[in-house]
Amino acid sequence: MAANTFGRIFSISTFGESHGKAIGVVVDGCPAGITLDISFIQSELDRRRPGQSKIVTQRKEADQVDILSGIFEGKSTGTPIAMVIFNADARSDDYSHIADRFRPSHADYTYTAKYGIRDYKGGGRSSARETAARVAAGAIAKLVLRQKGIQVNAWVSQVGMVTLGKSFADLDLSLTESNPVRCPDPEVAEAMEALIREVRKDGDTIGGVVSAVIQGCPPGLGSPVFDKLHADLGKAMLSINAAKGFEYGSGFAGVSMRGSEHNDLFYNDQGVIKTYTNHSGGIQGGISNGMDIDFRVAFKPVATIVQAQESVNAAGEPVEVSGKGRHDPCVLPRAVPIVEAMAALVVVDHLLQQQTTHLS
Repeated sequence: MAANTFGRIFSISTFGESHGKAIGVVVDGCPAGITLDISFIQSELDRRRPGQSKIVTQRKEADQVDILSGIFEGKSTGTPIAMVIFNADARSDDYSHIADRFRPSHADYTYTAKYGIRDYKGGGRSSARETAARVAAGAIAKLVLRQKGIQVNAWVSQVGMVTLGKSFADLDLSLTESNPVRCPDPEVAEAMEALIREVRKDGDTIGGVVSAVIQGCPPGLGSPVFDKLHADLGKAMLSINAAKGFEYGSGFAGVSMRGSEHNDLFYNDQGVIKTYTNHSGGIQGGISNGMDIDFRVAFKPVATIVQAQESVNAAGEPVEVSGKGRHDPCVLPRAVPIVEAMAALVVVDHLLQQQTTHLS
């Protein structure tokens, strides 16, 4: 299967299936000498792992990471870093009933159409379990960014019709991990959690929005035309399971503004060029301008529901399908570290590209 690699200089290649022996990732292009804090990498995986609260899937996976190569005396060697996470709680029998049936809004039919074969156990390669490998790789990217003073933070800003309605400048992002929803406003988080519990009780699912901000990013990252920074961020975010939309800066709301309102005026702040407003979301002409890069990712309701639904089987015959096993009623809480990981991977890759473009 092609397209398992992401990035140009700092690249990752993930492998494994949801109900296979293991999942993992090979990180290539990581600079030598980076302290690979294994406890930090594990803590990032702990934020994404299943079974961490009562509003996510109850599959029990420790997601313990094992680094196989690319590290010596706690530091990166500049060679490929291979990491593996063994699966421990796969229940393949939960999926035997859909071996020849296409679940609505899943990749069952499209994978069959493309490859002529599919791993129906837990969705195989199309399962969101693959994103654990991305989070492990993203943790390394975060460690590289930390040395450059660049920080990536994401949080849940909407679940269904429950919306946070605040910009990151008005939030205390240190509160994001204080509740199972990962919303930095405790009152709104409580309403979001109540909605998720209600939806789960109904045997249904709900979607929402993850917001994020990249702070400390220097000007000059990204390239004009096809390799714009926001284009790569968009690709990264839309590659995440259940992601349906991406916008940055003013996004779609900007269409209701006039140019005189939307333009970000420059000023000199003691030798540093800044803008009074940031409708551009920190990116202009596809290149970072040094302001905060803020964006939002829309996630659809999880496709697996316990309610019976109409579908067809591999022979095209009408059948009825209902979900079994353990599934998230809302993907948002566990998507937060995935969004951060993919953003970190994009920024690190563009940092390294910039080093080869502008050596002075």
